[in-house]
Amino acid sequence: MILPKHVKIVEVGPRDGLQNEPMPVPIEVKMALVEKLVDAGLSVVEVGSFVSPKWVPQMAGSAEVYTGISKREGVNYPMLVPNAKGMEGAIAASVKEIAIFAAASEAFAQKNINCSIAESLERFQVVMEQAKAHDIKVRGYVSCVLGCPYEGEVSIVKVVEVAKTLYQMGCYEISLGDTIGVGTPLKAQRMVEAVAQYVPIEKLAAHFHDTYGQGLANIFAVMQLGVSVIDSSVSGLGGCPYAKGASGNVATEDVIYMLNGMGIETGVSLDKVLEAGTFISDFLDRKPASKVARALAR
Repeated sequence: MILPKHVKIVEVGPRDGLQNEPMPVPIEVKMALVEKLVDAGLSVVEVGSFVSPKWVPQMAGSAEVYTGISKREGVNYPMLVPNAKGMEGAIAASVKEIAIFAAASEAFAQKNINCSIAESLERFQVVMEQAKAHDIKVRGYVSCVLGCPYEGEVSIVKVVEVAKTLYQMGCYEISLGDTIGVGTPLKAQRMVEAVAQYVPIEKLAAHFHDTYGQGLANIFAVMQLGVSVIDSSVSGLGGCPYAKGASGNVATEDVIYMLNGMGIETGVSLDKVLEAGTFISDFLDRKPASKVARALAR
């Protein structure tokens, strides 16, 4: 079995993790969360989104969070950009890296951004041009790669098509998202193998939600194929406003515990991620979704 010696963890808690929360999270709390995650050794922390607060209220104030945090050398602070207007906000805030997203499901695309997959990709042409002009790195997300809340099964052919297009447009990395967490290990492997025929495996990331408890198993499965970038969310925060019933991403604490146990380097302190998880969980008045956090608390 061949496994990577080092894994890059992309922390999505401050954005993907908080976007579905019912109670407002103040700007200062979001800033403190980002700082704690960076202190833990995470080299990529997704800070927020330039989406309209009308559609995702929790992302209001993302520009203030980004400009308010101290930027550490060697750390990337990507911001999600849904369209050209969002890109204007990113440029105004002097953002150095953005993320764009497209769905592998037509129904999800319509529910999420009110257009077809093809239209969504076309809209991003302007964003990509602006990013190139301002020397901004772009990461691409593909949603619903292993299932859709509206369509059910999603064609691997469509996943490949969307991932390939985003890569050809100039995204330096493509994150494959099991948005509703229905995937299982062999399905995850088959999907990644198909995409890797068109996008180099070293340019792919795993973004698995843990709705059915398959997150770690799916990550382990695709790591065996060479995937060495993993998206995760502190304390297992998350969900999707347009995917009812979807739980959070696999918890960062659980991913690190698993990787530590396999001798795979991450450069991240489990203890400090646990502290960050406790901080945000206490604010939200809930127990962490992380199995590791709960076990150690006992």
